[in-house]
This record gives sequence, C-alpha cells and structure tokens, in this order.
Amino acid sequence: MGGDCAHGSRPVIRTILVTALLFGAFGAVLGADPNLPKPDAQWSLLPNEPGLRNHGVVLTDGGAAFDGRGAYLEVSQAPKLGKGDFTLAVWVRADDGNSSADILSQYDSKRKRGFLLSLKSNAVTTSQSNRRHLHFGIDNDHASKWTDRGRPGNAVLAFSLTVHDGYMYAGTCEPGPNESGRVYRSNGDGRWESCGAPDKSNAVTALAVFEGKLYAATGKYRLAGSALPESTNTHLGGCVFRYEGGGKWTDCGRLPNVEAVGGLAVFRGKLYASSLYKPPGFFRYEGGTSWTALPTPSGKRVEALAVYRDHLYASGYDEGHVYRFDGEKWTDLGRLGENTQTYSFAIYEGKLHVGTWPSGRVYRFEEPNRWIDVGRLGNELEVMGMVVHNGRLLAGTLPLAEIYQYDGNSKWTRLTQLDTTPDVRYRRAWTAAEYRGEVYYTTLPSGRIWSFAAGANAMWDTEFPAGWHHVVASRCGNQLCLFVDGKRVAASPFDSSRFDLASEQRWRIGAGPNETFRGMMRDLRVFQRALNVDEIASLVKATRRD
Repeated sequence: MGGDCAHGSRPVIRTILVTALLFGAFGAVLGADPNLPKPDAQWSLLPNEPGLRNHGVVLTDGGAAFDGRGAYLEVSQAPKLGKGDFTLAVWVRADDGNSSADILSQYDSKRKRGFLLSLKSNAVTTSQSNRRHLHFGIDNDHASKWTDRGRPGNAVLAFSLTVHDGYMYAGTCEPGPNESGRVYRSNGDGRWESCGAPDKSNAVTALAVFEGKLYAATGKYRLAGSALPESTNTHLGGCVFRYEGGGKWTDCGRLPNVEAVGGLAVFRGKLYASSLYKPPGFFRYEGGTSWTALPTPSGKRVEALAVYRDHLYASGYDEGHVYRFDGEKWTDLGRLGENTQTYSFAIYEGKLHVGTWPSGRVYRFEEPNRWIDVGRLGNELEVMGMVVHNGRLLAGTLPLAEIYQYDGNSKWTRLTQLDTTPDVRYRRAWTAAEYRGEVYYTTLPSGRIWSFAAGANAMWDTEFPAGWHHVVASRCGNQLCLFVDGKRVAASPFDSSRFDLASEQRWRIGAGPNETFRGMMRDLRVFQRALNVDEIASLVKATRRD
C-alpha cells in the first residue's frame, strides 16, 4: 500500500513543484520581498474589522478615525507578552490635539505593568514642556533612583522647561543685581550651556515651541511669593522672544501692562500668553511684535494654560477657579473646594486633573462642571508640576518640594524630597518635562534639576511630523527602539530581566493612561520577536500608500 501511495502521489508532487516554480517566477517578476515579516497578529483598522470592540471610532476605507474625545478600540484577543522580545508596527496620522495621546497600550495601572506607545504633549505649570514626542515605555513596577542633573547658571529656580529638537531647555530665575533670567540647554549629561538672556529681567518664566521655533517669555519674579528676599534686579519683563540659535533672540513684542508672563500655550494654531501678576491679561500672538489683548473671565487672572479636548483651560490665582476658553469667550467651571489658587494641569486616563493651594489636593474634572477630589498629597499645601510619565501620574509640591505618585482611590505615595535647603519656609518642586525617557523636575530655592524614570523608556525628542508615518516600537534584548518611516529615531538600554509584561489587561488602540488619540491609524501589526532593520524597511515599503 505504501508503494501505491507513493506511486499515486507523483502527479501531486509534480503539481506542487510546478506551482512552486511558477510562484517563484511570478515572485521575482513582481518583486516579492523575502524580508517581509509575517505578523503574529494583524488588524487593518478598516470597515468590518473582526476581533475589535469599537468604542466610538469611525472605521473608513482610509483607516480608523479617532476623535480624541474618548473614542478607542479594544482588542478581543491579542498576543501574550512576557519577558521576550516583541515589535509593534502601525501607520499613524496624528492630528494636532496639543495633549498627550496614546496610540496603543496594554497597561495595568494598579500593578504598574505593561507597555505604552504614545505621543507626549505636556503642559506643566507655565510652559509647554513637550510637544508631539513619540514615546515607547514598558514597566513592571520598577523605578530608577533620582539623579541630580545640575544647576543651570545661578538659578534659584528653573522656572520653565521644554524639549525642542533633541535638547532640554530651561528658563531660569537668577535674582542677583548683575544677573538676568537666562535660557540654558542640555543634552542630559548634567551640563547646561547658556543660550543667552532674552532681556534684563530676573526670570524666563515660560517656554513653548510654536511653528517649529522655541519661544521664551520673561518676567520680574517677586521672590517674596516664595518667602525669599526680593530680587535687587528691578527690570520688568512681560516680553516674548523667539530663539534663533547661537545666543540670538528676536523680540516678538511686549505684552501691555504685564510685569511677568504667567504662561505660554499653543491653541488652534495660535500662541497665547497670560499675565502672572495683576492687572489680569490674556493675549494672542499675531506675528512680528503684535499681540491682541483678549478678555479675561470676569476680570480675573488666568495663569497656567493647557489644551484639553479642543478647549484651552486656565488656572487662576484670584479665587481658586478653573476657566475654559473656546477661542472667543470664557466659561467659569467653578471653584475647587475651598482653595484660593489653582496651579497646574495634567491629563490622566482621559480626564483633566488640577492641583491646588492651600489644601494640597488634586481634583478631577467631570463634564460639564463637576470637580471630584482625588486626595491630598501628604501634608503639603500646594500642588505644582504634574505630569503623566510612563503611565504614572506624578506631582510636585510646596512647602517641602516632594514628589508624589497617584495610586488610585485618592491615595498618593510619596516618592522623594528633592530640595532640602535648610532654614527656608518654602521649597518647591515647580515644573517638569520628559526627556530621553526620564521625567525632569525643577526645584526652589536650590535651583537644581532632578530626573527619574518609571520603568524603561525610549523617546524621540523631536516633534512628530504631520501626515501619515509608519511607527515601529521594538523590545530587542536589552534595548527599546523606536523607528519612524524605517529610520531608527531612538534607542534606550535597559535590564530586560526586570520586565515581565505578562498581563490580562486588554490591548487598547487609541487609549491608555494619557488622553485618547486624535487622528487616524491603519495596518496595525504585532510580532512576537524583534524585527531587524531590513525587515522593518520591507514592512514600510509593502504597506505604504502613496
């Protein structure tokens, strides 16, 4: 019988051989790429896609459209991750939503375990600290020690931080009689290179990136507000400058009746600024040295500025309220508890969070105008710089310059005290930014800057470009890598043995611990191994739509 089977199978064998030869010939003619990898899971993100739970996403022939207002997709069955390598690949078109947005995630906030692929746009206290920076992070409840990153110049405080074109920039308050607030930059090695003093005032109070350029705002900071001796520098600020490189600053105009700028933010393609001190002021940049003065809510000051779901939100120092601007008018969203000042914003798990004085509490915003108390940070009085770093909501405080981590259910865990200067009333952990996969915090009165990493992170410290781009995030041995359009843009070493990502959490497309995504995605592929450079290049070429 065996002979019969062998004999009877000869025509089949001939057919297989002929088919294989023909396929090989056609493959050669069509240019089939032998490097094109086969995914372990794949979703086209087109209409009638099976295996997804849809929470408000519009599936079109061009891809999945996300509104940035809560819509996301949930994967019913996804590959299991653990200690091994893996690769994520997806085409992304990110609209300019001005807040951090998750592209893909599997993250357990209670266990602090999983992965995140995100675009980070942070607004922290007075500054726009990150703008569309691609981030890939993994975690298994691991955290680094805090690292002292030095003191820029003679700063008593780095008032402002922002990341631009691969560098961290810091704007300082230097109150001495022959000193001025300056801008410094660093590549993360603890050394700070001076980029010059925009004017003669004692502080650079805010930084932002607008139309691809770095902008700095100045002020005469009243140090008595931090219970320190007043500056002997009497020069007023209230001006905005654009950095041209090489220590050169272009004057972009003075804001009328403004002693110190309170905040900078980009909203709907325009640059806005606020006044730190009275009289209240709110302004829109019109180019050159021209600014348009706009109304403030009921004549009250607006301070820190942050964009959330296509509106501009402002904190207030006059009555503990939060205000919302729609491009024309303000809406008062009410007072937060018995507080007299609101200080800072962060968007965590799709919700706006606000820090306050003097209760030292954080509140979560629930539409249309309800505020939920999510707890006090130890015995602190003021909540300043807040940022979501690799899935964790962090906050800095006064009077002890402590850093706290939110653990849910109104519980905050103290991580460290950053400034231990003796014989002072107030110490501040003031503002923050993410850079090279770490979060940086500034302090008063020591003027030093500290960094810390939750989990392991790779970050592209350059603004993510407009239009469609292919994004790859890879865990490869002891390295995390990011690729954009086939080019490696970031790589970060880590101890792989510490990171077991096994989790029962569902994968979410367009959602995670930050804000929901705004824009479009298509052709999501997952590989349970690390792709090499040639395979990534083949994947980009094979899936591109020109």
